[in-house]
Amino acid sequence: MVTGQRGRPRSFDREAALDKAMLAFWERGYEATSISDLTASLGIGAPSLYAAFGDKRTLFDEVVAVYGGRYADFAGVALAEEPTARAAVGRILREAAEIYTDPAHPPGCMVISAAVNTTSEEVAEALRERRNANLDMFERRIRADVAAGVLPADTDARALARYAGAVLQGMSQQSRDGASRDELEAVAARALLAWPE
Repeated sequence: MVTGQRGRPRSFDREAALDKAMLAFWERGYEATSISDLTASLGIGAPSLYAAFGDKRTLFDEVVAVYGGRYADFAGVALAEEPTARAAVGRILREAAEIYTDPAHPPGCMVISAAVNTTSEEVAEALRERRNANLDMFERRIRADVAAGVLPADTDARALARYAGAVLQGMSQQSRDGASRDELEAVAARALLAWPE
């Protein structure tokens, strides 16, 4: 006769667990989210957590992928859909103001905030690569506008891409510090004033 079972309960919902883990990492960051925080958030024991997701780093990597698909793909969509880099960046900043201040989840961008104060160089590097991939997307779109004559030939595409990234990252931190959507939308509008004509 079997008196107990090990591992995950039969009713374990992996997607719901990933959502809960994402909120924990988003709120606290990678470093400050402990295994006990995760097991409490997910409502499972440590053995079940390890059986389902492996270690904390593996779970975090999976959470980042889920986050990217659900909350961070707006930048790529805007760059693909808008007629110019300026229009795309304007849309990205406006949408960031909305997403970063949505009360349905922690403020800001998880990929930005989760990296703060981490002592794991692997985690820091993985998140840095994701942020740099966004900068590369911005730069490619800006270069295309330069080539098409939409932007002046002497436009420093890399610097302009970094500028857009810096505004986006600053907006994330400002939202964590309590900035409202209206305030961040004003930042977005102000940022576009620096765009070359």
